[in-house]
Amino acid sequence: MKNLQPNEYPEYFGNYINKVEIDDFIEALEENLDNFSNFIENIVPESKYEFRYQPEKWSIKEIVQHTIDTERIFAYRALRFARFDATPLSGFEEDDYVLVAKSDNRTMEDLIREFVLVRKSTIALFESFTEEMLKSTGVSSGKISSVRALGYVISGHCIHHQQVIKERYL
Repeated sequence: MKNLQPNEYPEYFGNYINKVEIDDFIEALEENLDNFSNFIENIVPESKYEFRYQPEKWSIKEIVQHTIDTERIFAYRALRFARFDATPLSGFEEDDYVLVAKSDNRTMEDLIREFVLVRKSTIALFESFTEEMLKSTGVSSGKISSVRALGYVISGHCIHHQQVIKERYL
């Protein structure tokens, strides 16, 4: 299914889409669900969850919250586009979301539980779309994206942040 055309997503989403090695994005989302949650659960010691490799960088808890927030926003975009809603959608400022979320005050167990619930909801949403819906497009942040491209972006975004945690936090 990963026969996306370049006009189905903004160029900067290619970084995330290219991280998805599975052709079927639903399968990728399912695999990602287990890989990401198990990876986060197995970080030791737990004090690493609030570690920042530089003062202005996010903690691991904040990265998990950012992943959840971004997935919700992209799934919402996919829903709107799949329902053929032509209203252009605005972007969001990820740093502002992280700042007000106060994720370091939450337990990692709670964040993982939320991630799992959101991901299962995302999978159910995308499974409900017809082929026509998956190919439909809409505008967000002034750029065109297809519904199916957003499925790959959600998975690839999660993979990206797991790689960042491995490389910079552990």
